[in-house]
Amino acid sequence: MGCFCSKNTRWTPGYEEPTVLAAETPFTVSEVEALHELFKKLSSSIFNDGFIHKEEFQFALFRNKNKRNLFADRVFDLFDAKRTGVIDFGEFVRSLGVFHPNAPVADKIEFAFRLYDLRRTGYIEQEELKEMVLALLHESDLILSDDVVETIVDKTFKEADIKADGRIDQEEWKEFVSKNPSLIKNMTLPYLKWVFLSFFFSSFSVI
Repeated sequence: MGCFCSKNTRWTPGYEEPTVLAAETPFTVSEVEALHELFKKLSSSIFNDGFIHKEEFQFALFRNKNKRNLFADRVFDLFDAKRTGVIDFGEFVRSLGVFHPNAPVADKIEFAFRLYDLRRTGYIEQEELKEMVLALLHESDLILSDDVVETIVDKTFKEADIKADGRIDQEEWKEFVSKNPSLIKNMTLPYLKWVFLSFFFSSFSVI
């Protein structure tokens, strides 16, 4: 029984068989194979060592490896499940799985919670919420006054902090997201596909 991959592909650092990854994620084998082509393009855009570095991740998102953004940093950190400072192919596919249309909503909610839990305490504090709001505004080039930002953060935090203890736990977060589903509207593959495939095809255009 043959394999679609070459010997070079098979021995790429962090490489895992598409059948294994398809069994553990919502992706089909053919989708995993397509993701491997995208992974190879991303991981060779700057360093070409078989891993996606943070600079390559930034470059895929912004076409500028030097443009830093807290939101992109947090997504990278969550993709880097092994905490090695780089993303291997298995981490890439498993992390993308949460964005698949068939991924459980609970997984999407948990991923979003971890995104806002900047200090990894298991809670979202008001300052963390503010930092992420500012990062998302920066990413969208939307300019709001400090007073408006403070109002948004205060209102959002008070609504989510049901226990009024100055922090949002996972149960409160689930309840808040259930009332505000737009919070995870970008937790879909079409959105992420647009981000990464725009990089993929623009890279081919300059070869």
